[in-house]
Amino acid sequence: MTDTAHSKLSVFDQHHPPGAELIDKCVHCGFCLPTCPTYALWGEEMDSPRGRIYLMKMAAEGQVAKTPQWVQHFDTCLGCMACMTACPSGVDYGKLIEATRAQIERNFPRAPADKWHRRMIFALFTRPERLRWMRWPLLAYQKSGAQKLLRKSGLLKLLPKKLSAMETLLPTLGKAEAIAELTPALGEKRLRVGLLLGCVQREFLPQINAATVRVLAAEGCEVAAPSAQGCCGALLVHAGEEERALEMARRTIDAFERANVDVVVTNAAGCGSNVKEYGHLLRDDAAWAPRALTFAAKCKDVSEVLAALEPRAVRKEIGGLAKSGGEKKNNAGEDAGATRSSLRVAFHDSCHLQHAQGVRVPPRALLTAIPGVELVEIPEAAICCGSAGIFNLVQPNAANALGERKAELIAPLGVDVVATGNPGCMLQLQAALARRGVSVPVMHTVEILDWAIGDGSRR
Repeated sequence: MTDTAHSKLSVFDQHHPPGAELIDKCVHCGFCLPTCPTYALWGEEMDSPRGRIYLMKMAAEGQVAKTPQWVQHFDTCLGCMACMTACPSGVDYGKLIEATRAQIERNFPRAPADKWHRRMIFALFTRPERLRWMRWPLLAYQKSGAQKLLRKSGLLKLLPKKLSAMETLLPTLGKAEAIAELTPALGEKRLRVGLLLGCVQREFLPQINAATVRVLAAEGCEVAAPSAQGCCGALLVHAGEEERALEMARRTIDAFERANVDVVVTNAAGCGSNVKEYGHLLRDDAAWAPRALTFAAKCKDVSEVLAALEPRAVRKEIGGLAKSGGEKKNNAGEDAGATRSSLRVAFHDSCHLQHAQGVRVPPRALLTAIPGVELVEIPEAAICCGSAGIFNLVQPNAANALGERKAELIAPLGVDVVATGNPGCMLQLQAALARRGVSVPVMHTVEILDWAIGDGSRR
């Protein structure tokens, strides 16, 4: 399909090049610069949003070729969308970067090792059944002590950086928690919701979905979790793999249409931002575009759904977590082990929740409504932790630098737990805090709610 940014000189093909009308909205004011993670790291203009938009414009006008250096500037973009929150002109950078990445994946020949690594990621992390097969060998690896030994030995440093990054981010695996296809509401039913289970989260962090179902049911929601659902395609969309993402979107829509739900609940911010954009993703498909728009309008983050419901379940004061404080002294100068009645919770804004979806207030409102919770804000909240979909797997050096930057800001706060709304952020922050020697757990917001609605102790 021809787009206005395409010309005879353009290096882009005719299928949805980055739109000229979106490119031209950028006035190069620089408001995006302080919030851009890669600009914060390197201070390079072409590794900033306005610099990348300028590169798009030059490519559209035929003034630059798709060289490895040109591609690298887009590969190092996290797609965190912080620039969209900061932009006074309303530039939809998200659509621009996704269109550019799709052009790159169709038309730029990647190095064999890079191509293999990306294919491996997409073949694995978008297939829950394959992740399920991996659970047993990974459990054996962790339970046998082999993981601890390997990490202590320093042998991980001998592996290629991208492979060692995958091992570093591996969560501690617990028991598998299958989600029932239908969970009844406790008491009078207020909503029938569908739960998007995710891929990595479904198999490696199943406690998040289990907590989500318990909390929704306690608040009067009947929860449907269609067994026919697969990957929503978020990782593929954000990385420019458009065709496969379209098919996954169609299957997801079909599965939830059959479930006949009032709301589709997401509890992984990257997935949530993707499904809310299905109308745009399927805009060329006459048969699916109306269905995609209807589906997208039903999608809400779990914090949005819960914050909109008058609380029914009693929140109990939380206990049962050692007051580690992260450092020997907290930010008030107290001993980290000192007794205090409150639970200090630092809330980390996932980029795809705060920037892409514009959801900031609901998770904070839910946490502060729990008796005894003291919410602590993390400085530089707008800047990404370095997770960003597959970013920490394909750009591990930059991702580690951003993770460590975030860990350095969290450590002095003297908190007992870090809460966030995205599994990728959980893994990234936990790894970064561990490298710094800070033993503060990182939990999903809904896990803390489940904790409070239960018996007040951790499940």
